[in-house]
Amino acid sequence: MKEWMKIVPADERKAYESGGFMKPGEIGERTALIVIDVTYGFTGSPGLTIEQAIAEFGPACGPVSWETMPRIAQLITMFRDLGRPVVYTRGDAYDVLFTGRATKSKRVQDYDPKFNEFPPEIAPKDGEWILDKTKASAFFQTPLASYLVKNQIDTIIVCGVSTSGCVRASVVDAFSNGFTTFVVDDCCFDRSQFAHAANLFDMNAKYATVVSLNELEVSLLGKQMAPAAAK
Repeated sequence: MKEWMKIVPADERKAYESGGFMKPGEIGERTALIVIDVTYGFTGSPGLTIEQAIAEFGPACGPVSWETMPRIAQLITMFRDLGRPVVYTRGDAYDVLFTGRATKSKRVQDYDPKFNEFPPEIAPKDGEWILDKTKASAFFQTPLASYLVKNQIDTIIVCGVSTSGCVRASVVDAFSNGFTTFVVDDCCFDRSQFAHAANLFDMNAKYATVVSLNELEVSLLGKQMAPAAAK
């Protein structure tokens, strides 16, 4: 059993399963990776405690960010090697002055350009789309759905931060827009381990299939090899 599932009492897991939830989806033929908000504003600088990271940037998640970073980098490399699209999201520092922030946080902090910088370990390459957004969901009043339809994407793979915030909001909207959705559990992180686990459980029950990086790799490579095996 996955660690994040252990927080849910056995009788509640059974109730979900009896109700028809928790059923896994099937990865389609045309996948895209969405990397949600993995910028210094949500990680903090390397080597900081969670308290130090929050002092630097209010939404930062601290050490768990950097524990997760190598797996996110591996996931991105996998999609690049497969020739599949990789989309990055980040907060729109200008438009939020007019639309309001993505959460109800009242923390006041002078804007630091570093907030929206991507760590070099996972930084976008030339030609990869960086989607600026003002709210939690990557879909809310953005052209993301149009991009995915244009590229005939049937399955979205999601990673990033925070599991309980922008990842969850994007996953719900991805499902609502008709895309088969997968979340890579060990490539997501949150400032709260409880919130991380609880939201993985709920997304897996209702809106997505939650898998590990290794499980996803097996599925994707199986899809890549299927046509050759059928010849």
